[in-house]
Amino acid sequence: MRVQGREPVEGGGERVTLVPETTDDLWHLHHVIEPGDGVAGDTTRRIQRADDQMRDTGGQREPMHVTLSVDSVEFHEFANRLRVSGEIVACSREDQLGLSHTLNVEAFDEIAITKEWKPDQEERIKEASESGEEPEVAIATVEEGEATIHTVSEYRTNEYASITGPTGKGEFARAREELFEELGDALARMDVDAIILAGPGFTKRDALDHIEEAHPDLAESITTVDTSAAGDRGVHEVLARGAMEDVRAETRIASEAALIDELTERIRAEEPVAYGPEAVARAAEYGAVEELLILDSRLREERAGRGEWPIDADEVIRAVERQGGSVTVFSAEFEPGRQLDSLSGIAALLRYRIG
Repeated sequence: MRVQGREPVEGGGERVTLVPETTDDLWHLHHVIEPGDGVAGDTTRRIQRADDQMRDTGGQREPMHVTLSVDSVEFHEFANRLRVSGEIVACSREDQLGLSHTLNVEAFDEIAITKEWKPDQEERIKEASESGEEPEVAIATVEEGEATIHTVSEYRTNEYASITGPTGKGEFARAREELFEELGDALARMDVDAIILAGPGFTKRDALDHIEEAHPDLAESITTVDTSAAGDRGVHEVLARGAMEDVRAETRIASEAALIDELTERIRAEEPVAYGPEAVARAAEYGAVEELLILDSRLREERAGRGEWPIDADEVIRAVERQGGSVTVFSAEFEPGRQLDSLSGIAALLRYRIG
């Protein structure tokens, strides 16, 4: 994400001009733009021609610059675009004012967002503007009979490949090597900066030996990690144990996985935590919150007035920050976020127990 400029606006707030550079950046904007915000960008609209001499063709599309008062925002991951819909409040054609329109924002489209920026939204933009410097990483997990490859983005893990086949030693040794060969070939086709090879037992070591022999150019980019299983469970263990920190120190998912693991461990050990909106708000009032965990989708609903929490989420965030606590906004797209959602979408690690 490139931040092109900032300027204060009359009546408060700030206009920030941004250029999203990746699908991750579009996802970040989905969680920043809210109903009532002003979003400006270049677009096209179908304009009806008042010409009795011409057959009605439904109008022609004309380029123009519009500013919308936002009604809704939708992130279309597989189309690699963000759809921002609302009423046109400023336009290069005055006859379009007051009409409804949708801006289709894609990577490298410049937009300007005017709003009262909240601290977590400022932090999200800051993280997105810095994340482009992080290397791309693949996590390959392997055990007898199975191998998977996942890529890690800012907001989720994506399965790139799943490979199965009979494995073993002796008469099955050839089939086992075929599994490793297919895994190595798949990794060689990827354009990544680093590979984490994980799994239980000696299988990953045997896989590594085969890959290093068949694809020596990959050898220096591979790090091995012990996990209890392959697949999604193995990927979660890699993230939770901080193995990603060596190659993506700022990876959002790694920190979320570690925090949710600490939360669940504290709950199990009956150590100081709070979960649920009322319990967390009470802990914030006491100044007891060391780390606030809050789900992005729930926070968005609350800010739009559609939520169910009997608290002011933004006031809780401000209270925690005033008292020196940290705030982590979790992605609902990844497993730690889904675990947090089962606890009402908000929880806190506490400095001390409250009565």
